[in-house]
Amino acid sequence: MNEVDVFIFDCDGVIWRGDSVIDNVKETLAKLRKEGKKCFFVTNNSTKSRAGYKKKFDSLGLDVAAEEIFSSSFAVAAHFEQTKFLEKKPGKKVFVLGEIGVCDELDMIGVPWIGGPQDEGKVAPMQPGGKVDHDHDVGAVVVGFDRHINYYKIQYAQLCINENEDCEFIATNLDAVTHLTDAQEWAGNGSMVGAIKGCTGQEPNLVGKPSSLMIDYIADKENLDRSKICMVGDRLDTDILFGANNGLKTCLVLSGVTSEEKLLSDENKVTPDFYADSIADFFVKEAA
Repeated sequence: MNEVDVFIFDCDGVIWRGDSVIDNVKETLAKLRKEGKKCFFVTNNSTKSRAGYKKKFDSLGLDVAAEEIFSSSFAVAAHFEQTKFLEKKPGKKVFVLGEIGVCDELDMIGVPWIGGPQDEGKVAPMQPGGKVDHDHDVGAVVVGFDRHINYYKIQYAQLCINENEDCEFIATNLDAVTHLTDAQEWAGNGSMVGAIKGCTGQEPNLVGKPSSLMIDYIADKENLDRSKICMVGDRLDTDILFGANNGLKTCLVLSGVTSEEKLLSDENKVTPDFYADSIADFFVKEAA
């Protein structure tokens, strides 16, 4: 604890599971802040914007400022700002295979988009002679988690990537599973990205963890010393790899998708600096 000034927390499986706060998380965050630690919250879930996640934190009784929240939907917008999409591709727009979070973040920076929630329920015309007409001004396709994914969206995305010149393929994350409810694991955005990889033969540009984009943004914006930052997450291949690849300390918690058995297995090649049952264990004192 003395070696860490900043904690970066994943959300699903660390702070909450589905719509339930993990036991004693609220008290743990309060203790960390009381000890002068900075806290940030970085999630690969793109279904909400930062404003949307602020509402979720509020609804769960967690006192978190909007400026402390970074989602992969925000990372999409940051990517387009950094690559100067509006300047380099004037007149172009983005096709969103995903939910409102990505769309809201694109609106914030003035990047035009199509798709998103408005494509829910659309059906591809697969009768003889049927085809999907796509917009040839789409300069990028963003694939984020989508609870309403359908064949129309997959077809539209592949047409844009395969037929539009210099159309970029962007993935918010590659998570295999996610926590839609606290009852079980659900197929994650890796399944949606996999569908588009399969029909285009293209690899996406990844903006969520373990990509460095979000830590670069946070560290530069807050002028942070990476050696004093600890990444806390429940996934080895995203959270812990994200920390290890970017010069951070790492702590795996077992309150999400990774079991102790998997962590300690011979097959696992990603090792955190520390691990605990949950972040509530940060303040558990060992018996004398």
